Amino acid sequence: MRVARLEKDGREDFYLLEEGVARRFSGSPFAGGTADGPPVPWTTADLRAPVRPSKIICVGRNYAAHAKELGHDVPKEPLLFLKPPSSVIGPGGVVLLPPESERVEHEAELTIVIGKRVRRVAREHALEAVYGYTVACDVTARDLQKKDGQWARAKGFDTFCPIGPWIETSLDPKDVRVGCTVDGQTRQDGRTSVMIFDVATVIAYVSNAFTLEPGDLILTGTPDGVGPLVDGSRLVVYVEGIGELAVTCRKA
Repeated sequence: MRVARLEKDGREDFYLLEEGVARRFSGSPFAGGTADGPPVPWTTADLRAPVRPSKIICVGRNYAAHAKELGHDVPKEPLLFLKPPSSVIGPGGVVLLPPESERVEHEAELTIVIGKRVRRVAREHALEAVYGYTVACDVTARDLQKKDGQWARAKGFDTFCPIGPWIETSLDPKDVRVGCTVDGQTRQDGRTSVMIFDVATVIAYVSNAFTLEPGDLILTGTPDGVGPLVDGSRLVVYVEGIGELAVTCRKA
């Protein structure tokens, strides 16, 4: 099942996407809303960020090859950081390259969408908290990440968390392709099967620190191949079984 947020007549709502049509949910799908609205046509221009999360938790260095390309050791436990909700943009959005940075990079990621409130959930029950999965890019000001010694600014600029195009509720995340292209050239292309910490482990670990709320996002890490984004770049991030998220880049 594909669940999206569409803007129709100036209003954003959750919709169930079907063959060529969409049905509006009666309320939040996280709270039991049902897609019982009449079928309406939709286009990709109607797509908005599929959720408005209260928090965005990210896992760093969750692929050994990515840790190696940045000169780091593989972490012994999940390495967590946060991106602010103000960093979210949706499909077709624009990543603004800030003047404070000379090196902004892409990081393609499979992303967990939390479906119910959980705290300190056991690993064997962790997947019960998942509503579905989406695509995200952890845009990073790499030079500022190195300069600052911590990651809040480098990861948190406005527009630095493109997500979309929708939520896929039936995905099995164990072994899917994750990657991106920039201006049509492949930059990243990996598989979730080589993640150091799998989805259930990540959810359980994160929930020991943060109460997870419906609509919260967990970005699960990026494969190797990260590289620069420049003014005019067209970035397409993909996750097998979900789809493609396309954005453009320009100087702020």
